[in-house]
Amino acid sequence: MTQHMQRQLEKLKKMILALSAVVEECYQQALHSLERMDVPLAQNVVKGDKQINEMEVDLEEECLKILALHQPVATDLRFIVAVLKINNDLERISDLAVNVAERTVGLASVGRIPVPFDLEGLGQKVGAMLNKSLTALVNLDTALAREVCTLDDEVDAMHKQNYTLVKQQIRLHPERLDALIQYISVSRHLERIADLATNIAEDVIYMIEGEIVRHTY
Repeated sequence: MTQHMQRQLEKLKKMILALSAVVEECYQQALHSLERMDVPLAQNVVKGDKQINEMEVDLEEECLKILALHQPVATDLRFIVAVLKINNDLERISDLAVNVAERTVGLASVGRIPVPFDLEGLGQKVGAMLNKSLTALVNLDTALAREVCTLDDEVDAMHKQNYTLVKQQIRLHPERLDALIQYISVSRHLERIADLATNIAEDVIYMIEGEIVRHTY
């Protein structure tokens, strides 16, 4: 590997880690805005999406430039392919965090109701999955990445239970329909973030071991 290519790969790693940190903060702020019904914080999350989109585009362009100039193979090629996929997943997580923040604004407009399910528990579990997947990326830790993959079923089960709880609340309190629909949408967005965190963990395993573990968990 040439020194020039090595420097470009190091730059790529710094860029994906910077994006990871911004996206994780975006998620946490979106969740906090919902838990506290903090509309200004939610609006800041929505505004911050532009920066993440720009970082995602810059990172993709850097990957494509390295592929075109150096035609990497083996481990280096796996690394770049994994970064391209993780880059896309991080941008989608940001979009879903924005959706959660928008639900904060929506709920504030229709009036507060008791949260129909364990929002804090779900948010913490999804946040832990995201944090673990990004820590696995930073530390190249396949054991931690595999742990993330096993947690996805737990989040799926929680989302399914949330759907049942919201349906029950709609029957009991039809006047709360608008707010309850917002909450089931939140649960769905969080469940999708967990899916994307799992994708990142799977790509970390691929990056390190060259093994495609998609569909095996």
